[in-house]
Amino acid sequence: MFDSPLSASAYDVLQVAVTATQDELRRAYRLRLRQTHPDTGGDAAQFVLVQRAWELVGTAQARAAYDRGHGFGTTAPQVPEYSGFRAPAAPSTTRPGPRSYGHPGGRNRERYLAGIREFAGRGVQLTDPYDPALVRSAPRELKQILADALAEETTARVLSELGMGYTLWHEVAVPTRSGHPLIIDHIVLGPSGLYAVASEDYGTSVRFKRSEVIGDGVPSSPIATLVGAARTLGRVAGVKFGGAMLVLPDDDLPETITELGRVKSLPVAVVSPQTLTTMLRRGVTGVPDIGGNEIFDVRTRLQRAVQFA
Repeated sequence: MFDSPLSASAYDVLQVAVTATQDELRRAYRLRLRQTHPDTGGDAAQFVLVQRAWELVGTAQARAAYDRGHGFGTTAPQVPEYSGFRAPAAPSTTRPGPRSYGHPGGRNRERYLAGIREFAGRGVQLTDPYDPALVRSAPRELKQILADALAEETTARVLSELGMGYTLWHEVAVPTRSGHPLIIDHIVLGPSGLYAVASEDYGTSVRFKRSEVIGDGVPSSPIATLVGAARTLGRVAGVKFGGAMLVLPDDDLPETITELGRVKSLPVAVVSPQTLTTMLRRGVTGVPDIGGNEIFDVRTRLQRAVQFA
Protein backbone atom coordinates (compact mmCIF):
# COMPACT_ATOMS: atom_id res chain seq x y z
CA MET A 1 0.00 0.00 0.00
CA PHE A 2 2.91 2.34 0.78
CA ASP A 3 5.64 0.29 -0.95
CA SER A 4 5.19 1.55 -4.50
CA PRO A 5 7.37 4.45 -5.68
CA LEU A 6 4.10 6.13 -6.70
CA SER A 7 2.42 5.71 -3.32
CA ALA A 8 1.73 8.63 -1.03
CA SER A 9 3.56 8.41 2.29
CA ALA A 10 1.73 7.87 5.56
CA TYR A 11 2.22 11.56 6.29
CA ASP A 12 0.73 12.53 2.94
CA VAL A 13 -2.33 10.39 3.61
CA LEU A 14 -2.82 11.96 7.05
CA GLN A 15 -2.11 15.40 5.55
CA VAL A 16 0.49 16.40 8.13
CA ALA A 17 4.12 17.47 7.99
CA VAL A 18 6.85 14.89 8.56
CA THR A 19 7.82 16.91 11.65
CA ALA A 20 4.34 16.73 13.22
CA THR A 21 4.16 15.80 16.89
CA GLN A 22 2.36 12.66 18.01
CA ASP A 23 -0.53 14.79 19.28
CA GLU A 24 -0.77 16.52 15.88
CA LEU A 25 -0.69 13.13 14.18
CA ARG A 26 -3.48 11.85 16.40
CA ARG A 27 -5.68 14.89 15.69
CA ALA A 28 -5.00 14.60 11.97
CA TYR A 29 -5.87 10.91 12.04
CA ARG A 30 -9.23 11.54 13.70
CA LEU A 31 -10.01 14.34 11.26
CA ARG A 32 -9.11 12.23 8.24
CA LEU A 33 -11.24 9.35 9.55
CA ARG A 34 -14.27 11.65 9.65
CA GLN A 35 -13.49 13.08 6.21
CA THR A 36 -13.06 9.70 4.50
CA HIS A 37 -15.62 7.56 6.34
CA PRO A 38 -18.02 6.02 3.77
CA ASP A 39 -21.02 6.64 6.05
CA THR A 40 -20.46 10.38 5.79
CA GLY A 41 -19.86 10.44 2.03
CA GLY A 42 -16.16 9.71 2.12
CA ASP A 43 -14.13 7.40 -0.10
CA ALA A 44 -13.84 3.82 1.19
CA ALA A 45 -10.40 3.29 -0.37
CA GLN A 46 -9.07 6.47 1.26
CA PHE A 47 -10.64 5.43 4.57
CA VAL A 48 -8.62 2.21 4.47
CA LEU A 49 -5.45 4.12 3.59
CA VAL A 50 -5.94 6.44 6.56
CA GLN A 51 -6.23 3.47 8.93
CA ARG A 52 -3.15 1.86 7.41
CA ALA A 53 -1.19 5.11 7.70
CA TRP A 54 -2.04 5.31 11.38
CA GLU A 55 -0.82 1.74 11.90
CA LEU A 56 2.54 2.79 10.43
CA VAL A 57 3.11 6.02 12.37
CA GLY A 58 0.57 5.98 15.21
CA THR A 59 3.04 5.00 17.92
CA ALA A 60 6.52 6.36 18.56
CA GLN A 61 8.10 2.94 17.98
CA ALA A 62 6.23 2.25 14.74
CA ARG A 63 6.90 5.76 13.51
CA ALA A 64 10.64 5.48 14.17
CA ALA A 65 10.82 2.25 12.18
CA TYR A 66 8.74 3.74 9.36
CA ASP A 67 10.88 6.90 9.21
CA ARG A 68 14.12 4.93 9.07
CA GLY A 69 12.86 2.62 6.38
CA HIS A 70 11.29 5.31 4.19
CA GLY A 71 13.99 7.94 4.36
CA PHE A 72 12.26 10.32 6.79
CA GLY A 73 14.73 9.80 9.61
CA THR A 74 17.63 12.10 10.40
CA THR A 75 20.15 9.32 9.74
CA ALA A 76 20.15 6.50 7.26
CA PRO A 77 19.74 2.98 8.65
CA GLN A 78 22.91 0.92 8.93
CA VAL A 79 21.01 -2.25 8.08
CA PRO A 80 17.82 -1.19 6.31
CA GLU A 81 14.62 -2.50 7.83
CA TYR A 82 12.97 -1.57 4.56
CA SER A 83 14.24 -3.18 1.39
CA GLY A 84 14.07 -0.01 -0.66
CA PHE A 85 13.17 -0.47 -4.30
CA ARG A 86 15.23 -3.50 -5.22
CA ALA A 87 14.30 -6.71 -6.95
CA PRO A 88 12.35 -9.15 -4.75
CA ALA A 89 14.18 -12.31 -3.84
CA ALA A 90 13.25 -15.45 -5.72
CA PRO A 91 11.66 -18.16 -3.61
CA SER A 92 13.98 -20.93 -2.48
CA THR A 93 12.78 -24.29 -3.71
CA THR A 94 14.21 -27.55 -4.95
CA ARG A 95 11.25 -28.18 -7.26
CA PRO A 96 12.13 -27.75 -10.95
CA GLY A 97 10.75 -24.45 -12.22
CA PRO A 98 9.78 -23.17 -15.66
CA ARG A 99 12.20 -22.39 -18.45
CA SER A 100 12.79 -18.66 -18.40
CA TYR A 101 14.32 -16.29 -20.94
CA GLY A 102 14.99 -12.56 -20.83
CA HIS A 103 15.53 -10.08 -18.00
CA PRO A 104 12.30 -8.92 -16.35
CA GLY A 105 12.43 -5.26 -15.38
CA GLY A 106 15.94 -4.85 -16.76
CA ARG A 107 15.08 -2.28 -19.39
CA ASN A 108 13.21 -0.08 -16.93
CA ARG A 109 15.92 -0.47 -14.29
CA GLU A 110 18.46 0.89 -16.78
CA ARG A 111 16.15 3.77 -17.70
CA TYR A 112 15.59 4.59 -14.04
CA LEU A 113 19.29 4.52 -13.16
CA ALA A 114 20.17 6.80 -16.07
CA GLY A 115 17.36 9.17 -15.14
CA ILE A 116 18.06 9.29 -11.41
CA ARG A 117 21.74 10.06 -12.02
CA GLU A 118 20.75 12.91 -14.29
CA PHE A 119 18.22 14.11 -11.70
CA ALA A 120 20.84 14.05 -8.92
CA GLY A 121 23.22 16.08 -11.05
CA ARG A 122 26.52 15.49 -12.77
CA GLY A 123 29.41 14.78 -10.49
CA VAL A 124 27.17 13.59 -7.65
CA GLN A 125 28.14 10.15 -6.37
CA LEU A 126 24.99 8.19 -5.62
CA THR A 127 25.68 5.74 -2.82
CA ASP A 128 22.19 4.26 -3.20
CA PRO A 129 20.08 5.18 -6.25
CA TYR A 130 17.14 3.39 -4.61
CA ASP A 131 17.27 5.30 -1.34
CA PRO A 132 13.61 5.96 -0.40
CA ALA A 133 14.24 9.66 0.29
CA LEU A 134 15.83 10.09 -3.13
CA VAL A 135 13.05 8.18 -4.88
CA ARG A 136 10.42 10.23 -3.08
CA SER A 137 11.98 13.48 -4.32
CA ALA A 138 12.31 12.32 -7.94
CA PRO A 139 9.95 13.45 -10.74
CA ARG A 140 6.84 11.34 -11.21
CA GLU A 141 8.03 10.03 -14.57
CA LEU A 142 11.09 8.51 -12.89
CA LYS A 143 8.96 7.02 -10.13
CA GLN A 144 6.71 5.50 -12.80
CA ILE A 145 9.67 3.88 -14.55
CA LEU A 146 10.86 2.35 -11.28
CA ALA A 147 7.32 1.25 -10.41
CA ASP A 148 7.09 -0.50 -13.78
CA ALA A 149 10.37 -2.31 -13.15
CA LEU A 150 9.23 -3.44 -9.71
CA ALA A 151 5.90 -4.64 -11.11
CA GLU A 152 7.65 -6.74 -13.76
CA GLU A 153 10.07 -8.19 -11.22
CA THR A 154 7.27 -9.06 -8.82
CA THR A 155 5.34 -10.85 -11.55
CA ALA A 156 8.47 -12.71 -12.67
CA ARG A 157 9.05 -13.89 -9.10
CA VAL A 158 5.48 -15.19 -8.94
CA LEU A 159 5.80 -16.86 -12.34
CA SER A 160 8.97 -18.64 -11.19
CA GLU A 161 6.72 -20.66 -8.88
CA LEU A 162 5.12 -22.37 -11.89
CA GLY A 163 6.32 -25.89 -12.63
CA MET A 164 8.64 -27.22 -15.29
CA GLY A 165 5.73 -27.59 -17.75
CA TYR A 166 5.80 -23.83 -18.37
CA THR A 167 8.06 -21.58 -20.44
CA LEU A 168 8.50 -17.85 -19.81
CA TRP A 169 9.81 -15.03 -21.97
CA HIS A 170 10.33 -11.59 -20.40
CA GLU A 171 10.67 -8.13 -21.94
CA VAL A 172 9.76 -9.18 -25.48
CA ALA A 173 9.93 -6.52 -28.21
CA VAL A 174 7.13 -6.61 -30.79
CA PRO A 175 7.92 -4.89 -34.11
CA THR A 176 5.57 -2.17 -35.36
CA ARG A 177 5.28 -0.20 -38.58
CA SER A 178 6.36 2.98 -36.78
CA GLY A 179 9.69 1.43 -35.89
CA HIS A 180 9.03 1.83 -32.16
CA PRO A 181 8.44 -1.68 -30.82
CA LEU A 182 5.74 -2.52 -28.32
CA ILE A 183 6.83 -4.45 -25.25
CA ILE A 184 5.13 -7.53 -23.86
CA ASP A 185 6.36 -7.82 -20.28
CA HIS A 186 5.90 -11.59 -20.06
CA ILE A 187 4.83 -14.43 -22.32
CA VAL A 188 3.68 -17.57 -20.54
CA LEU A 189 3.29 -20.91 -22.31
CA GLY A 190 1.87 -23.90 -20.48
CA PRO A 191 -0.84 -26.56 -20.52
CA SER A 192 -3.55 -23.94 -19.93
CA GLY A 193 -2.59 -21.96 -23.03
CA LEU A 194 -0.37 -19.21 -24.40
CA TYR A 195 -0.72 -15.86 -22.60
CA ALA A 196 0.57 -12.35 -23.06
CA VAL A 197 1.00 -10.77 -19.62
CA ALA A 198 1.55 -7.12 -18.72
CA SER A 199 2.69 -6.00 -15.26
CA GLU A 200 1.76 -2.44 -14.28
CA ASP A 201 1.58 -0.15 -11.27
CA TYR A 202 -0.40 3.02 -11.94
CA GLY A 203 -0.27 4.19 -8.34
CA THR A 204 -4.06 4.48 -8.23
CA SER A 205 -7.22 2.42 -7.88
CA VAL A 206 -8.66 1.26 -11.20
CA ARG A 207 -12.11 0.63 -12.62
CA PHE A 208 -13.38 -1.22 -15.67
CA LYS A 209 -15.38 0.16 -18.55
CA ARG A 210 -16.20 -1.69 -21.76
CA SER A 211 -13.49 -4.32 -21.24
CA GLU A 212 -10.87 -1.67 -20.54
CA VAL A 213 -9.04 -0.42 -17.46
CA ILE A 214 -9.58 3.21 -16.49
CA GLY A 215 -8.58 5.48 -13.62
CA ASP A 216 -6.49 8.52 -12.77
CA GLY A 217 -2.97 8.00 -14.10
CA VAL A 218 -3.95 5.01 -16.25
CA PRO A 219 -2.71 5.40 -19.84
CA SER A 220 -5.12 5.15 -22.71
CA SER A 221 -6.33 1.61 -23.54
CA PRO A 222 -3.76 -0.63 -21.77
CA ILE A 223 -5.82 -3.77 -22.47
CA ALA A 224 -6.22 -2.98 -26.17
CA THR A 225 -2.48 -2.24 -26.41
CA LEU A 226 -1.56 -5.58 -24.82
CA VAL A 227 -3.97 -7.51 -27.02
CA GLY A 228 -2.72 -5.72 -30.12
CA ALA A 229 0.89 -6.56 -29.26
CA ALA A 230 -0.03 -10.22 -28.69
CA ARG A 231 -1.86 -10.48 -32.01
CA THR A 232 1.04 -8.85 -33.85
CA LEU A 233 3.64 -11.15 -32.31
CA GLY A 234 1.38 -14.11 -33.00
CA ARG A 235 1.35 -13.27 -36.69
CA VAL A 236 5.13 -12.82 -36.76
CA ALA A 237 5.81 -16.09 -34.92
CA GLY A 238 3.05 -18.11 -36.59
CA VAL A 239 1.33 -18.90 -33.28
CA LYS A 240 -2.02 -18.00 -31.75
CA PHE A 241 -2.22 -16.48 -28.30
CA GLY A 242 -5.00 -17.95 -26.22
CA GLY A 243 -5.48 -15.03 -23.84
CA ALA A 244 -4.02 -11.97 -22.13
CA MET A 245 -3.64 -10.89 -18.51
CA LEU A 246 -2.95 -7.57 -16.85
CA VAL A 247 -1.34 -7.83 -13.40
CA LEU A 248 -1.94 -4.93 -11.01
CA PRO A 249 -1.19 -4.45 -7.28
CA ASP A 250 -3.78 -5.98 -4.95
CA ASP A 251 -4.62 -2.64 -3.35
CA ASP A 252 -5.50 -1.05 -6.70
CA LEU A 253 -8.05 -3.69 -7.73
CA PRO A 254 -11.73 -3.93 -6.74
CA GLU A 255 -11.39 -7.73 -7.01
CA THR A 256 -8.29 -9.93 -7.19
CA ILE A 257 -9.63 -11.59 -10.37
CA THR A 258 -11.77 -9.88 -12.99
CA GLU A 259 -12.43 -11.55 -16.32
CA LEU A 260 -13.28 -8.92 -18.94
CA GLY A 261 -14.46 -11.25 -21.68
CA ARG A 262 -13.05 -11.09 -25.20
CA VAL A 263 -11.14 -8.13 -26.59
CA LYS A 264 -10.55 -8.50 -30.34
CA SER A 265 -11.37 -12.21 -29.94
CA LEU A 266 -8.81 -12.68 -27.13
CA PRO A 267 -10.10 -13.58 -23.62
CA VAL A 268 -8.68 -11.12 -21.06
CA ALA A 269 -8.39 -11.09 -17.26
CA VAL A 270 -7.07 -8.53 -14.78
CA VAL A 271 -5.52 -10.18 -11.74
CA SER A 272 -3.40 -9.48 -8.69
CA PRO A 273 0.04 -11.07 -8.22
CA GLN A 274 -1.32 -13.41 -5.56
CA THR A 275 -3.88 -14.91 -7.95
CA LEU A 276 -1.73 -15.00 -11.08
CA THR A 277 -0.43 -18.56 -10.83
CA THR A 278 -3.90 -19.83 -9.94
CA MET A 279 -5.30 -18.26 -13.10
CA LEU A 280 -2.46 -19.59 -15.25
CA ARG A 281 -2.92 -23.12 -13.95
CA ARG A 282 -6.71 -22.96 -14.18
CA GLY A 283 -6.88 -20.91 -17.35
CA VAL A 284 -8.98 -17.90 -18.30
CA THR A 285 -12.50 -18.71 -19.47
CA GLY A 286 -12.49 -19.37 -23.21
CA VAL A 287 -8.76 -20.12 -23.53
CA PRO A 288 -8.16 -23.62 -24.95
CA ASP A 289 -5.71 -25.98 -23.27
CA ILE A 290 -2.58 -26.99 -25.19
CA GLY A 291 -1.33 -30.56 -25.52
CA GLY A 292 2.26 -31.74 -25.25
CA ASN A 293 3.13 -31.80 -28.96
CA GLU A 294 1.45 -28.45 -29.54
CA ILE A 295 3.35 -26.88 -26.63
CA PHE A 296 6.61 -28.06 -28.17
CA ASP A 297 5.68 -26.59 -31.57
CA VAL A 298 4.56 -23.23 -30.13
CA ARG A 299 7.69 -22.99 -27.97
CA THR A 300 9.92 -23.68 -30.98
CA ARG A 301 8.17 -21.05 -33.10
CA LEU A 302 8.37 -18.43 -30.36
CA GLN A 303 12.02 -19.15 -29.70
CA ARG A 304 12.76 -18.42 -33.32
CA ALA A 305 10.73 -15.22 -33.41
CA VAL A 306 11.21 -13.62 -29.98
CA GLN A 307 13.43 -10.55 -29.75
CA PHE A 308 14.18 -9.06 -26.35
CA ALA A 309 13.87 -5.36 -25.57
